[in-house]
Amino acid sequence: MADKIFRVNMTDLSTSVEDVPAGWAGHGGRGLTSTIVAAEVPPTCHPLGPNNKLVIAPGLLSGTPAANSGRLSCGAKSPLTGTIKESNSGGTSAQLLAKCGCKAIIIEGQPKADTWYNLAVTPEGVTINEEKEVIGKGNFATIELLNERLGASLGIISIGPAGEMKMRAANISVKDPDGHIRSCGRGGLGAVMGSKGIKFISVDPKDGKVEIADIDKFRAANKAFAKALVDHPVSQALGTYGTNVLVNIINESGGLPTRNFTQGQFEGHEQISGETMHDVIKERDGKVKHNCHKGCVIQCSQIYNDVKKEYKTSGIEYESIWALGADCAIDNLDQIAEADHLLDDLGLDSIETAVAMGVAMEAGVIEFGDGEGLLRILTEEVAKGTGLGRIIGGGAGDVGRAYGVTRVPVVKNQAIPAYDPRAIKGIGITYATSTQGADHTMGYTIATNILGVGGSIDPLTKEGQVELSRNLQIATAAIDSTGMCLFIAFAALDDTTCLPALIDLINARFGIALTGDDVVNLGKYILKTEHAFNQAAGFTKEDDRLPEFFSLEPIAPHNVVWDFTGEEIDTFWEF
Repeated sequence: MADKIFRVNMTDLSTSVEDVPAGWAGHGGRGLTSTIVAAEVPPTCHPLGPNNKLVIAPGLLSGTPAANSGRLSCGAKSPLTGTIKESNSGGTSAQLLAKCGCKAIIIEGQPKADTWYNLAVTPEGVTINEEKEVIGKGNFATIELLNERLGASLGIISIGPAGEMKMRAANISVKDPDGHIRSCGRGGLGAVMGSKGIKFISVDPKDGKVEIADIDKFRAANKAFAKALVDHPVSQALGTYGTNVLVNIINESGGLPTRNFTQGQFEGHEQISGETMHDVIKERDGKVKHNCHKGCVIQCSQIYNDVKKEYKTSGIEYESIWALGADCAIDNLDQIAEADHLLDDLGLDSIETAVAMGVAMEAGVIEFGDGEGLLRILTEEVAKGTGLGRIIGGGAGDVGRAYGVTRVPVVKNQAIPAYDPRAIKGIGITYATSTQGADHTMGYTIATNILGVGGSIDPLTKEGQVELSRNLQIATAAIDSTGMCLFIAFAALDDTTCLPALIDLINARFGIALTGDDVVNLGKYILKTEHAFNQAAGFTKEDDRLPEFFSLEPIAPHNVVWDFTGEEIDTFWEF
């Protein structure tokens, strides 16, 4: 079964199945979404208008038994940043789409009437259906109803009320193996899906399978690849404490942004740490290890129960706990978990929305540390789409503009997450130069600056940081194209068997002969394609800068500022 492009036109409610153009055949995931957006979306179009397109693509290894290959990429022009955007998540849909023979879904146009629809994807293509039952409902109720209506085995890609209201921080949500939520979180792509009048997409592969050109070589490569992942100490720490293992580590480094980036350490860090959360989960009969998609061997997700030992949230990440916790000065894990649950149900990015709340706290909307006030704003303002709720749902930049706040931690209007760039300078280069706004996952220098993975570079020095961020951004762009979880990068940086095994997996899957240089060139191509789109959209090198306050306000305990010049930052693109 040859892979196809499934195209959906929401203006005339037509669908088609197309052959994959030769220039797209070697791409998957982020590489494919960015290639298609760059080719078909006018860079200056309105992100919520009819000329933007939403592209959904599984990775090159999606649907195979390859370990950790369950990531789904969504791409479009972002309503939050105005840049090109790719956001990816776990869940079941990437693997199921690949088994449908779907290389990508391209959704274009807009409905002429004020009508909501769902899309049903099978190996035969896409069917458009009018939808009424789940409109206005949260993601959890939507999934529960659809499991009853369609069957629990189907993949579901949905938006919550935030996406329906086209809030600029809205997620696209993806059902995971347990019927919970994973999120394509950053950049507001849920608003793009809402602008197309689509509430959800169901994926039913029927008896479809992904063909592997050389199954024996694939199995051998997968065995070596999975072993490299499982054996790495960072993978083992993630499997025990989740990504929240970082709270104490980053606090110790002085890079844990606290009270809207006014401090680098949080006095309540122990109460919200991965170690504390691990103990709470065990006491309440939750799960300290959990996979967000089939085949994950790291299992950094978890199931967090409330005091009644009933399910509250799953897969809550360090970045979300930091944003709802230290950045808002909230040291109550139960309040943080409740907020995370509400954001999943609403379909809002837990980084963007929480940083927006930190800016609102600085503006005096509520006090720092007021967890109950934060929950009230989410339930009574954001969920109901009030004026304040829409400002919060529009992200940190909107809050800063509405309230005249000057300390607004954004780059290209996207909230800076979880690591202060004054104390961890490599990640500051990533924030500044990322093609998609401030995003730690674009080039995760924390690996080398803090964790000593792939070598070691002092986080407080400027030396080597631009090159480090550049190399990691190139590698990440390539990883994002495979359908692999970003956390394979830890093993890939340290274990000499890991990256060759990944390349062998791709070669065995397609019957080709890629080399390491080919993978590097793929990453460079993706970055340059995204950068060119942004330039055509009106972005210049002056947009690759951090907010002024980082250069003016030293942060304790190291009393450092962001001290890179524009000229130094601009050398990033010299490749």
